[in-house]
Amino acid sequence: MPNTSSPILIADAGSTKTDWALLSPEGGVSLISTQGINPFMLTAAQISGILQAELLPGMPGSEPSAVHFYGAGCAGAGIAVVEEALRGLFSAAELHVASDLLGAARALCGHGDGIACILGTGSNSCLFLDGEIRANVSPLGFILGDEGSGAVLGRRLVGDVLKRQLPEEICQAFQEEYKLTAADIIQRVYRSPLPNRFLASFAPFLLRHRHVPAVQTLLEEEFKRFFRRNVCAYGRPDLPVHFAGSIARHFQTEVFAAARRLGLQPGRVEAAPMQALIEYHRKAQ
Repeated sequence: MPNTSSPILIADAGSTKTDWALLSPEGGVSLISTQGINPFMLTAAQISGILQAELLPGMPGSEPSAVHFYGAGCAGAGIAVVEEALRGLFSAAELHVASDLLGAARALCGHGDGIACILGTGSNSCLFLDGEIRANVSPLGFILGDEGSGAVLGRRLVGDVLKRQLPEEICQAFQEEYKLTAADIIQRVYRSPLPNRFLASFAPFLLRHRHVPAVQTLLEEEFKRFFRRNVCAYGRPDLPVHFAGSIARHFQTEVFAAARRLGLQPGRVEAAPMQALIEYHRKAQ
């Protein structure tokens, strides 16, 4: 059992950003932000380097007695990668490494039943019943899946711009803002690290041009694809569908509209579930 007189550390890790909360026994909370941590894309040594450079300098007080790390890519071998990095820094702490999906489900559904979704750089979803994930349609990553994610929205945008499938004013605005050639984009996507982050970086462009009918259509199609290929598979239209992630927050109107058109019940939206995770773990202490 963790030492209740020592702080506990919680992480909500995505591919682009990781939010940390250090909970003191007295009730205080220290919030820290680092770059994204995804063991599918980073080695244990690289993760350790990020933690030493960006996390440890902001951590006051003693070493945590427990670390609860919820992260993208934390399944199978990915769990061992994160555990290795954490063990090197917090040798005496209990380590609990789980998927970002479990973190989102605990934050969004609490002790109730529901469908928990992540729409951020990547996307994911699960059926959460009786405090456990009962079903999960594999997201498959931004090449094979990740429908509705920032990476896939960005992928569709740059593809449509380069193939001139969007109105000329949108294509011109994109080129004027980013000044990227087709060769530049191909280099970044196929030959440079973290192409999902690169593609997701174009989501703000879609947000600024969401009033354009062609962009509205792109967003509607992609969010419907997310629901059809993931959420509808659970066969529970009676349950609320909750969302975490920056894409869900910024495109809430479009996400909710797509859900309702497919007979689903939109629930709550949390851009970052950290506050709800803090409450969850406070109650568990």
